[in-house]
Amino acid sequence: MTTARARGCDHPAGCHTGEVPTLASATVGARFWLLIEHAGPWASHLPECDLPAEVHALIDRATRLGVRPQLIRRPGRRTATKGPYRVMVADTTSEVPWIAEGVFEDLGDLDLGSLVRGVVPESCILVKEPVFLVCTHARRNACCARIGLPIARVLSESLPGRVWETTHVGGDRYAANLVCLPHGLYYGSMSQAAAIAVANAYRHGEIVLDRFRGRAGIPEPSQAAEHFVRAHTGELSVGGVAVESTRSDGDVTEAVVRHGEVRFRVVVERTSFTPCGMACADSITTYRPVALEHLQCGTPVLT
Repeated sequence: MTTARARGCDHPAGCHTGEVPTLASATVGARFWLLIEHAGPWASHLPECDLPAEVHALIDRATRLGVRPQLIRRPGRRTATKGPYRVMVADTTSEVPWIAEGVFEDLGDLDLGSLVRGVVPESCILVKEPVFLVCTHARRNACCARIGLPIARVLSESLPGRVWETTHVGGDRYAANLVCLPHGLYYGSMSQAAAIAVANAYRHGEIVLDRFRGRAGIPEPSQAAEHFVRAHTGELSVGGVAVESTRSDGDVTEAVVRHGEVRFRVVVERTSFTPCGMACADSITTYRPVALEHLQCGTPVLT
């Protein structure tokens, strides 16, 4: 197996500082999650990691089914784990998102087919408390470890047993990245204080809009539409805002967003943000609100 070198941080100025807009950047293809405890070391990409054959087989099976595989480990722990495999699975965008865990002698016994049908696999038990993932994947990007490791340690001290270091979650430029499961809420450019505030809010069923990247598993324009309705209404409860329908025309998307008994028509436009001016070749895709208006009762939804 090849061993990838750690990447340096070559992102534009303003990344990792909170200056770069983070909204609507959560990983779209991460509706279903598979978390496998493995202390490491972690190569740049999962197929390159030195893992038992059955772990690679499970990762391959998950990928084919559209499940996002992640390796996880306890903060600060680097010794190899032995014995049965500890695994967690999650469905982030079901009507009632859930996460469950199980311990397996044989990973072939894990029914990922049930997961993609929205059913808790046999031999897994629902987890009642939130799970927090901090990306510390140094081999993918050095900043993920440099910024993420201290955050994972501090957060773990506040929430023992609920915090895991994890491999790449998407969006290195937003390091440190924090993911809150089971809802799949993404946050970026985290500081230690911000991470603690986010975790405490999530445990009480709320979102912190500052540095909120969005919710995984839904299209970026929908993430943006939800974000702007939250900013407009002040609604912070996790389930308080949801997109009912969308239609797109190129870079412009029109959405109907529900907030309680109220619905809004939201139009967002995809645009680019260049932190360091025209001289910088690396620009960041983001969204701006074009229109946001209250829909009267009886107004038809988008067709």
